[in-house]
Amino acid sequence: MNKKIQLQDLGKRDYKSTWEYQEEIFKDIVDLKIKNRREELDLPTPNYLLFVEHPHVYTLGKSGDLENLLLNEKQLEAKGATFYKINRGGDITYHGPGQIVGYPILDLENFFTDIHKYLRFLEESIILTLAEYGLESGRSEGETGVWLGVGTPFARKICAMGVRASRWVTMHGFALNVNVDLGYFDNIIPCGIRGKGVTSLHVELGVEKVDEEEVKAKIIKHLKALFEAEFI
Repeated sequence: MNKKIQLQDLGKRDYKSTWEYQEEIFKDIVDLKIKNRREELDLPTPNYLLFVEHPHVYTLGKSGDLENLLLNEKQLEAKGATFYKINRGGDITYHGPGQIVGYPILDLENFFTDIHKYLRFLEESIILTLAEYGLESGRSEGETGVWLGVGTPFARKICAMGVRASRWVTMHGFALNVNVDLGYFDNIIPCGIRGKGVTSLHVELGVEKVDEEEVKAKIIKHLKALFEAEFI
């Protein structure tokens, strides 16, 4: 069992090239697992956490509804945004500047084989991080991600999540709004959920800018404790 997680901060990077990079790592881990089984080997499988900030992009999960994107191709271009239909769970979401996107590519057999527990741990790492900023957040029943004001007319999502897993290897992940221009969410029905808002950490704190490196450090701290992992 390898509980070490290799941390890679990719900085600002195009969505498509990052997706391809994820797929490459994912395939290498799956191929190693297949090799281990076929050849009765016990080679350790690696784990990764990629941090990245994307240019403006909308992504639609495999079960998502294209009607939740409210822009046509020309309007997307005018907004300086791109669009991809991808192989994660969930509906439509937005990625862009001021958002911390985390892609854990983990072999869950190194930790536990429970995809629901995995999602709850990702959510918990964000809930605990927000608590350090004095914000009470939580889960909304039947809606993956992290919310503020759950159960009130002012429920608003601050972190979206969507994952894919095969042979207990994960990819895709979470997107936490830290210093995001929320206007870009007006062009979609976020996660296909009507009647609920979206927010960002800087808005909730009433400040112009939150230190994103500090937020990442807090997320890592909580993931480390939850997964009983070592980051390298």
